[in-house]
Amino acid sequence: MADPGSTGRFGRFGGRYVPESLVPACEQLESGFRAAWADPAFRAGLARTLALHAGRPTPVTPALRLSAELGLTLLLKREDLTHTGSHKINNVLGQAMLAKRMGKTRLLAETGAGQHGVASATAAALLGLECVVYMGERDMRRQELNVFRMELLGATVVAVRNGSRTLKDACTEALRGWVTQVDEAHYCVGSVMGPHPYPWMVREFQRVVGEEARQQCAALLPQGRPDVVVACVGGGSNAAGTFAGFVDTDARLVGVEAAGGAAVSRGAPGVLHGYRSQVLQDEHGQILEAHSISAGLDYPGIGPEHAHLADIGRAEYPSVTDAEVVEAVLRLARTEGIVPALESAHALAWVLRAAGTPQLPTGCSVLVTLSGRGDKDGAQLVALRRDGARSGALRRDAAGTPR
Repeated sequence: MADPGSTGRFGRFGGRYVPESLVPACEQLESGFRAAWADPAFRAGLARTLALHAGRPTPVTPALRLSAELGLTLLLKREDLTHTGSHKINNVLGQAMLAKRMGKTRLLAETGAGQHGVASATAAALLGLECVVYMGERDMRRQELNVFRMELLGATVVAVRNGSRTLKDACTEALRGWVTQVDEAHYCVGSVMGPHPYPWMVREFQRVVGEEARQQCAALLPQGRPDVVVACVGGGSNAAGTFAGFVDTDARLVGVEAAGGAAVSRGAPGVLHGYRSQVLQDEHGQILEAHSISAGLDYPGIGPEHAHLADIGRAEYPSVTDAEVVEAVLRLARTEGIVPALESAHALAWVLRAAGTPQLPTGCSVLVTLSGRGDKDGAQLVALRRDGARSGALRRDAAGTPR
C-alpha cells in the first residue's frame, strides 16, 4: 500500500479513465497533492486541524462483554467518535485544505449515507468554501437527517433522479458537474475510488486510522498487534486507511461487503467512474445495481487497491446479509452501549458469524473499525421495526423476550 506512481495502478487495477477535458484537472490534482503531502507545514496543519476540529486521536475501545460472549478479544477503533460521526472527516479535511491551497473556491461531493456529504459541508463551512453535494433521491429519503445537516451547514444538496437514484448515480452526476466547473471547483471524492490520484490520495488521508490503531493495539495486546483486522467495504476508504496500518504485519485483513453488492466475489474487471476494478456487470458489460440496507454500501464496485489486495491474496472480502447487519447493531448496542452505523455493522456482523470457527478461533484478537455512528440510521431502523423488520432482532426487548 505505497505510492502507485504516475499511472495510478495497483496491479491490474486503478488508472485514469476520464473525458479528455478532465485529464488536466486530474494531473493538476496529482501534482498539487504530491507537493502538499511532501510539505511538512501542510501535514502539520492537517494534523492540528484533525486534533482540534475532528477530535483525533480516536480511542480503541475493548468490547469486554461482547468479547466474553464470543470467546475472543474484540477491540473497536472508534471513528464513530469523530466530529460529524464518521471517518469521512479525515479525508474531507485533507481534500478541503488541499483545494484551498490550490486556489479552488467550491467543493463538489457525492454521498450515499450522507456522512461524506455532511463532512464535506462541515469542512467547507470551516474553510470558507462553497459546497454542492450530489445525492440520490432514494438515499435522501433514507437519510433525511443528514440532508438537513448538510443544508444547515450551508451546502446545496442536489437530488439525483437518474438510474437507481443511489450512490452510483450520485457519483456519475458529480463527475459531470466537475467537467463544467474544473477551474473553480474541486471534486471531493469520498472513497478510495475514482480516477488517479483519488484512490491513493484518499487512502493516504485515511491512513491516520490504521497508524493510530497500530500504536493503540501495541499498548493493549500482549502480542502487540491483532490477529485479524476487519472493516466494512463499499468503496472502501475506512478499510484502506485501517489496512494501511497493518499491511506490513502478519495480521489477516478482512474487508466485509454487503451481500447485495459483493464486487470482489460477484464482480468482474471493468471500468466505472474513472477507474478499473472489480465491478458488478452483466455479460454485456452493463453495470448492475447493488443492494444494501446501508445507503453507503450499495455501490456496484470496489476501490482498485482493494481489488488488488484480493487479487494477490493479501486481504479477503466476505459478505454479510441485511438481517445479519441488523442483528449486529442490536448486539453491540445491548452489550457495549454503542450504536454503530449500518455500514460499520457489516464488519461486526462477520465477526459474530465467524467467532468460534476456524475463521476466528477461540482466543484470537480482532480489531474492528467502527467507521461511523448509528444516529443517522435511526429512522430507517424504526421503519424496519414498524414494518416487521428484515430480522426478528428489532422486535425483542432488552431481555430478549419476543414482543
